[in-house]
Amino acid sequence: MFPIHLLVLLAAGAQAAVLTLQSPRFTVSSAGSQIRSEPISLVQKPSTPVTLSKDDVLKVTFQVIEKESGKGVQPHQTFLRFYDPKSGEEGIQPVRVTNGGKAKFELNMAKPPLSLPPTTDSPLKVTLLIGSPLHSPLAVSLFDLIVPASQPPPVHPDEASFHLLPEIHHTFRPAQKLPPKAISAIFSAVVLAPWVILLGLWAQVAPRVPNLFSPSIFPFILTLGAFEGLLVWYWVDLKLPQVLAYGAVLGLVTLFTGKQALSKIGDRRVGRK
Repeated sequence: MFPIHLLVLLAAGAQAAVLTLQSPRFTVSSAGSQIRSEPISLVQKPSTPVTLSKDDVLKVTFQVIEKESGKGVQPHQTFLRFYDPKSGEEGIQPVRVTNGGKAKFELNMAKPPLSLPPTTDSPLKVTLLIGSPLHSPLAVSLFDLIVPASQPPPVHPDEASFHLLPEIHHTFRPAQKLPPKAISAIFSAVVLAPWVILLGLWAQVAPRVPNLFSPSIFPFILTLGAFEGLLVWYWVDLKLPQVLAYGAVLGLVTLFTGKQALSKIGDRRVGRK
């Protein structure tokens, strides 16, 4: 015994009316003049493909009717399918049908629809697809269509970023060559010469060295040492704004202690005289 839902489907299929096309025709025109116009056979496609240039307009007209009653029908869905058997690409373009079943479709090659697939050297197969919940589906192979070659897609400005870039080869600078030891010794002597001259002049003048650990001079020595420590701290961890802030405070202390130290040394010289 068959299930009840299968019996219902079989009964609905048996009662579904068959659709057909009345007076199907295609026309090719350009600049207002008709180039080709032929009726469309539902049994056999035209022997020669329909060829369009970039300025041609293809017009397809037909009426959807019930085969038994001849009454015009507005299907639920009506599409034209453009299929390229070589590339496998296809495009679906809806067709508007009136309440009486009359339909007209125009394909203007000056402004082709986006649904038209990219063209190859193979003709497009144009098929009319009609669907309705109250009727049996209808598929009619209309004709083969040759359209102008589609333009290549525009190049995206960021397309180069998605291609493999050439390998980067780094060229390192050769190791620095050291000068001869004799040249290094000569320049080292030039750097140390001012110190030798300073010590020689110091020995001839023989000034009286004050006591560096006296209460008036030792704070100045400490502030000078603090400046050296601040520079080392800057090299290790501090930022420039921090060094300027700390240096400003330390500079005021150094100015005060230095003035006290110079005053003490001046007083000693005056008293010696």
